[in-house]
This record gives sequence, C-alpha cells and structure tokens, in this order.
Amino acid sequence: MAEVGLEGAEGWVQGDAAKQRLGLILGHARKAMTATFVLSAVLNVLLLSGSLYMMMVYDMVLPSGSIPTLVGCAILVLIAYAFQGVLDFIRSRVLLHFSAAVDVDLSGDVHALMSAMARTQTQMDSLQPMRDLDQLRQFLAGPGPSALVDLPWMLFFIVILFLLHPYLGIAVLIGGAVLIFLTFLTERLTSEKNQKLMALAGARQMVADITRRHSEVLYALGMEGRIAGRWRVASGQFLAAQEKLNGIASSLSNLTKILRMVLQSGVLTVGALLVMDQKASGGVIFASSILSSRALAPVEAAIANWRGFVGARQGWARLKTLILAMPELPSADMLPAPDKLMSAEDVTLGPPGVDRMTVLGVNFGLRAGEGLAILGPSGCGKSTLVRALAGIWPLKSGAVRLDNADLTQWPPESLGRHIGYLPQNVELITGTVAENIARFDPNAIPEEVIKASKLAGVHDLILHLPEGYNTQVGPDGRALSGGQRQRIGLARALYGDPFFIILDEPNSNLDAQGEEALASAIMDVRARGAIVVAVAHRPSLLASVDLVLLMKEGRSIAFGPKEKLVGHLLPDARQDRAAPAPPPAAAAV
Repeated sequence: MAEVGLEGAEGWVQGDAAKQRLGLILGHARKAMTATFVLSAVLNVLLLSGSLYMMMVYDMVLPSGSIPTLVGCAILVLIAYAFQGVLDFIRSRVLLHFSAAVDVDLSGDVHALMSAMARTQTQMDSLQPMRDLDQLRQFLAGPGPSALVDLPWMLFFIVILFLLHPYLGIAVLIGGAVLIFLTFLTERLTSEKNQKLMALAGARQMVADITRRHSEVLYALGMEGRIAGRWRVASGQFLAAQEKLNGIASSLSNLTKILRMVLQSGVLTVGALLVMDQKASGGVIFASSILSSRALAPVEAAIANWRGFVGARQGWARLKTLILAMPELPSADMLPAPDKLMSAEDVTLGPPGVDRMTVLGVNFGLRAGEGLAILGPSGCGKSTLVRALAGIWPLKSGAVRLDNADLTQWPPESLGRHIGYLPQNVELITGTVAENIARFDPNAIPEEVIKASKLAGVHDLILHLPEGYNTQVGPDGRALSGGQRQRIGLARALYGDPFFIILDEPNSNLDAQGEEALASAIMDVRARGAIVVAVAHRPSLLASVDLVLLMKEGRSIAFGPKEKLVGHLLPDARQDRAAPAPPPAAAAV
C-alpha cells in the first residue's frame, strides 16, 4: 500500500496494542463469517425446495391426480420457504450487527487518525479514514458479503444438475465458468479505477473545504470565481472517473444478466431435448431451470456488488496500514503533575509534509515562575517552535521535557491538563462560551470556568454577551469578534491552572484593555509557579516576562534576561528588576 503514504510522520512505528486491536476485529470477523457461512449452507439447501416441489407436482401429482399429495407438498414447501425467510433475516441481522461492531471497534482509531493526519499530514486528506470506515461498514451491512459467501455454493447446485443429467450440469458449468471469468474481469477493470476515484473524491472535498472555511475572504477579495473554477475542474474529474467506473460495472452487470437469461433458456432447451429423447421427465425441465438460476444468482450478485467489495477491501487496507503506523501512546498516567522545569533540547523540526527544517537545534530551559518571550522576524520559525513545545508537531530530532520527562511519556488527555495553548489563529469550537473555556469537559465546575475567565480578564465581556456563558460561539467562533475569540481562547488556555502555558502572538487582536488583561494574567500565572512562553511582536508583551529567546532563520541566536537583550525596546521597563539566571540546561547561545 505504498499509495497510502505517511510523509512527515517520523516516529510512527508499529505497536503491539494496534496489532491486538486489529486481531480482535479479525476474530470478530471470523466468528461473523462462520455464522454467515453456516446460515448460508442451510439456506442454500433449503433453496432446493422449490425445484423439488416443481418436480413432485409434474412427476407425481399431475399423473396421479392426488389432491392430498398436492396439499402435503404445498405445506412442506411453505414450511421450507418460512425457514428460508427466517434464516435470511437472521443472516442479514448478523451482518448488520457485525458491521456496527466494526464501526465501534475502529471509531476510536479512526478519530485518532483524523486528528493526527490533520496535524502532521498536510499532503493527505484527514477525512479519508472516516470515508474508508463508512465504506467498509456499508459493504458489510449490505448484500455484498452474502453474495460472496453464496458464491461457492454454485458448485452444489451444479452437482445436483449433474445428478439430474450430465448434459444439464455441463451446460450450467460452462455458463458458470463464463460468469466467473466476468467476475475476475470486473476485479481487474475496476480495482485501480476505484482507487483513483477515491483520490479524486478527496481532492474535490479539499476544494469544498476551502470554500467553507474561507468564504468571507473569497467573497471580499473577489476570489469566488477562481475557486469555483478549481471546483468545476475537481468535480469534472471526479464525475468523469465515476461515470467511467459506473459504466464498466453496469456494462459487466448487464452482460451477466443477459448471459444468465441465455443460459436459462439453454438449460430449458437441453431439458426439452432430454424429455423428447425420453431421458428425463417433464418435471426435470422446470427443476433444472430453477436450479440453474440458483446456481448463477450468486455470481450475478457478486458482480453487482463488486465495486463495493473492492472499495471496502482498499479502505480496510488503508486503515490497517495507518493504524499499525500510529505511534503507541502511553495507556496510563504514571507521572506526577510537572511543577519545576521545562526544557527544549536540540529541537529540530519542520512543517508536516515538508522536507525543509524550519527550526534547527534550539536549546533552552525554564524554571517554575519564569516567563519567556520568543522574538524574531517573520518566518524565522517561532510558530513552528511553539507547536513543537505544545507537542502538536512531531520532532525530527531532540526533545521537549517537563520535569525531565519527554512530552511523549504522557497520554494526550493527561498532558493537556498540564498545558495551556493559545494558537495564533484562535478558532473556537461550536458550542457555548462556557464549554469552550472548560475545554468541553462534561464534569467542569462552573467556579473553575469563571476563575479562568476572570484571570484572562474576560469575565465582564462574557456577561455582556446575549446569553452570557451560555452564548453559542458558532462554527469556529464566528459569532464573536477576533478580539473576543482571542480573550476567550486565553481563558481556555488558563483553565485548570496548567503548569506550562504557550501563547502564540496572544495580543495580535487585542485593544489596550485586552493587552492590560493579558499582561496581568501572565504575571498572575507566573506568581503561582507556572511557566509562560509567548511569541511577541509588540514590545508591550515583554513587560510581563523576564527572559527572551531571539531567533533567526530557524536558529536561536541568543537566550537570556530581557534587560540584556532587548532593554532598549522597553523604555518604561524597570531596569532595576533582577532577572533570574537561566538554568544550567538553558545556557545562552
């Protein structure tokens, strides 16, 4: 599955836990398919009832004129049909429950994949795992698995036809061989095209997502027509590929139906010749026609559902490859809450999917209560560095540690409690203001939400919203202004008193009052022993920190007390305030 690709996913290695989860799913699959096979065996035997009833009517009832015999045969065949209906219902329910179980078993891994791919795989569609799971579930819940399980039973019906007369068996065997050839031809012609169609569907989805996420900019700058052109191209390519694939599938399906009808007529012809030659009874003609139809029906059903089978197989292969490549995360929180140190050791990385490293060998360390401002020109790697400090982007080399423990030693949920992160572009999640501040914790205490809001200086602002803390922020927080989003995002970063707080240009959308609240919040969290790292473009933010890291072209060119490095930028700063010495691991470059 080289086409899946894991560009930029350094450190993704196969884990035993993932293999065990997939092995459990395969175990469920074996049980479900065993049950389906047993039910199909009984069903296919019961399918003989129609042919036997036809033979008995023509060969026994009509010559004898016995009404009781006819009634008895009719009752028996009705019982057989009733059992068929019940067993077919049970088989469909087994497959339906199995498909739902697969979805439940894989949903956690699929969600983790979408999150990881969105963060680390810029050249891949992060929604592809969800579409693969949907396709797999839909195929398992549909008629496709039943058709594939019934496929080997065509030999059973051909054997029955041989018992009626070899000529009948030979006729159906030749027809079955032709239909099986068409099945393999369908596989050869549709497999690669189905894979291409999935790739085009992903490209089409990406253009649609651009339109959805950037509609305001596209409208304001007159770009809608150009993006619409890209949409038309992507849609045209997708529809052309879909039409070509559907054309192949429908053509082969129609050809199968015609061949099946021709074969049924041929079986009737052979049966008629045998009756005229007094080598078979009249009932054999009708029974052989029904048996040939039953023998070839699974082949026709398999061809009709082959596209779904190919898509499900490719989707499962992609999911399996990606799940096995996912890094194993710690399953238990064995570490105490950090409260002493933070260090960056030879941190080197670049944006996911890009070979160029934009942060090169950065080293520094901070003690509890210290605040660091990261300064440097645009494009020097500041935002890339803070993403590494927050554990968002994987490192090419080096480590980020809290109390000497690498970030990867914490489960993500546990690590998140110790980190407060405010991204450069704040996007709130659809829900209420309170839910966003509480990070959607269902057990959040209202007093803690209000505490974080007051600490961020946004409590009064929230109270003036239409419904206060219950105000809906809208998709991506669009119901609020940029400054409101940034201040609510700051409250979210401060919620739960995290030890390590990372702020990427936190004052970019703030007015004077907001900047004053931000400075007060930074000083307050430092006073309780938290470490604060902030990317700063405005000198006003420097008044709240005591250390500075200067970056240029991805490297740290200086690290130390702000008074020594950028004192000239702070005419109102208190130069007499002694700055703490950097820790041993954070010597100035």
